Amino acid sequence: MRCVIAGGGPAGAMLALLLARAGVEVTLLEKHADFLRDFRGDTIHPSTLRVLDEIGLAEAFHRIPHRKAYGLTLVTDTGASRLADLRGLRGGYDYIAFVPQWDFLNLLTAEAAKYPSFRLLMNAEANGLIRDGGTVRGLRYHDKDGEHELRADLTVAADGRGSTLRVAAGLAPVEMGAPMDVVWFRMPREDGDPGETFLRVSTGRLLVAINRETYWQLGYVIPKGGAERLRAAGIEELRHHVGRLLPFLAERVTLLGSFDDVSVLTVALNRLRRWYRPGFLCIGDAAHAMSPVFGVGINLAVQDAVATANLVLKHGPSAVAAVQRRRMFPTVVTQFAQRVAQKRLIAPALEGSLRLTRVPELARIPVINRLTRTFIGNGVRPEHVASR
Repeated sequence: MRCVIAGGGPAGAMLALLLARAGVEVTLLEKHADFLRDFRGDTIHPSTLRVLDEIGLAEAFHRIPHRKAYGLTLVTDTGASRLADLRGLRGGYDYIAFVPQWDFLNLLTAEAAKYPSFRLLMNAEANGLIRDGGTVRGLRYHDKDGEHELRADLTVAADGRGSTLRVAAGLAPVEMGAPMDVVWFRMPREDGDPGETFLRVSTGRLLVAINRETYWQLGYVIPKGGAERLRAAGIEELRHHVGRLLPFLAERVTLLGSFDDVSVLTVALNRLRRWYRPGFLCIGDAAHAMSPVFGVGINLAVQDAVATANLVLKHGPSAVAAVQRRRMFPTVVTQFAQRVAQKRLIAPALEGSLRLTRVPELARIPVINRLTRTFIGNGVRPEHVASR
């Protein structure tokens, strides 16, 4: 069997590795020259850590510089509240590992390169499908040398939420909407700063603060489509709000010189009704764009890849429908939880209608904490590698 995968993100790289380990002839296309792009999803949850363990990469992964988070903390104007504690989660891993996504992708593709059936093409962008009747038989791509064709028994679109191949296959996602976008930027971290990653909520304002050891990765949440309004108000406006939310950064925010120092993530929440055509399959963001709520995007993508490898190695390319049947339920449930959080917390916070006087310590309520840590840590229907 020959497989070609468009997109060298978490879904594509993990699937390519799993297939190559099993001796499948697999080509992975990545449209960029490297994986080095900032402010991409990089929260590796226990479900993904277990997959890495199952394929013998856990030790190598943990040698990559990373930061462990054992819970989720919400900080309001009245104080901090522990919403979830991952300690005690079964399966050997009870923390979220924050690691740059490019390091994660380099790890996966370097391991895949050890297998002779694997090929990685960088600077190669897929732009069309090869069809034989109603069946997809490969893809077309271009690189610095021009246009090329790659024929395959299975063609996988893992090329993200703007998937070119998804469009070529005539598949369109159903949009569920999101009330926010996110402005990402960095601030230096100093001794005496808080130690944990946390969510800061105030009336009309919301910000995510991720501890990166030497710096803070900050995500300032803005109303959907509000980036232009923020730019029009000037960089001083952003500095002011960040300083009000995080007083310990009040003097450092002047390091934000201009909007060239920030990156805007346009948040999308959608999914395909149908993920496949004969000989063709969408996985990861190409099948379902996830909101950043709960930080589960990478992990859903990896779970898609594991399920795809398990089913394709057992049943062949015809298993594309079975992949959707297996992965649609966890996608629907996870997106439902994200929509609830967007409706009940994020939208009211941005509108200024949310009143948080005292948030209960949900992590201290055993039943709620077990449900929360299981959902965040393991996800819905976690996958395990069948081919060792």
